[in-house]
Amino acid sequence: MSGLVKGWCPGALRPMETADGLVLRIRPHGSRLDVEQACAIADLAEAHGSGLIDLGTRAHVQLRGVRAESLPALHAALAGLGLLDPDPRAEARRNILTTPVWRDDETPRLVAALEAALDAAPSLPPKFGFAVDTGERAVLGGASADIRIERSSQGLILRADGMALGEPVTAETAAPRAVGLAHWFAAHRGGITRMARLIATGLAPLRPATVPPLTGAPLVPGTTPFGLCLALPFGQMEAKTLRAIAVAPLRLTPWRSVLVEGVAELPVPDGLIADAGDPLLRVAACTGAPGCASASVATRDLARRLAPMVPRGCTLHVSGCAKGCAHPGAADVTLTGREGRFDLILNGPAGGEPLARDLTPDELTGHLRGHLAPYL
Repeated sequence: MSGLVKGWCPGALRPMETADGLVLRIRPHGSRLDVEQACAIADLAEAHGSGLIDLGTRAHVQLRGVRAESLPALHAALAGLGLLDPDPRAEARRNILTTPVWRDDETPRLVAALEAALDAAPSLPPKFGFAVDTGERAVLGGASADIRIERSSQGLILRADGMALGEPVTAETAAPRAVGLAHWFAAHRGGITRMARLIATGLAPLRPATVPPLTGAPLVPGTTPFGLCLALPFGQMEAKTLRAIAVAPLRLTPWRSVLVEGVAELPVPDGLIADAGDPLLRVAACTGAPGCASASVATRDLARRLAPMVPRGCTLHVSGCAKGCAHPGAADVTLTGREGRFDLILNGPAGGEPLARDLTPDELTGHLRGHLAPYL
């Protein structure tokens, strides 16, 4: 069917084929869903997919198990909700992560200005993205973004990922300067696909970068000054769960959590986490087999069983294959599926060099306890 692709970056207009059907990714404007949009997405997930909804590390919503014949109806519904771009190129270009910790309308206005300015952006690699991190402090430093609009002690700054300092900008100049920085990247990148890798070669934009961002900690589950933050184990929930929490606008985070805007208390639906100390928050796991054709092992049941062994401050990553989709970076312990068994990697990503190979799930408990012992 035309428009279907296999790869790393699905969209609404270009869904990705997986073993359990199509994955259709929705990019909410400002990383935020209003009540109508959230409830409609829950309905669409049940009517046209498996009823499962994923939240990605760039605050995208993904519908799983979508049927190809449902795409016209899905696209029409998303267009009516204001959640569909005019074409795949515009959709891919609008890769903007927005901070969940904003109080006034400056951040939404900056996002809207950046979306409009991206009409003049150059062709960029699929994973290249922007962050509007303009709450009182920048909290998205650990999230994936290549060009960042942030808050400093002197006002707004524009910062290339990989640089410690940014150039001062105003609310009027931030968006056009971000696009200008994207043009600089496109002109100098060669085969490099991410800004930080280009900066690491020794290149730097010509504009003076003199101001550091004010930085803060990511949101954790529980009551916050901005609303109730609820985490999704492994970034997934059922449609009925989304419907249950859509009592107010939802701000989506890159930490696979949802902020229920302005709400201090809410009955927590089964399957969501409101306790920052829950051990499941220390474990990352992808879809695994049989939902993903690249995976040779089941992941999430194993991750749940091993989670209580992971001490505070440590991370465990259970990956169905060496791509490491759920946690692209290094974890304290990574278990990577290979031909139906697991490789064990310490302080590395899913594709790193294993310390032990060919382990069965039953053999993992002893190995894991031994390697996490120094942290206990």
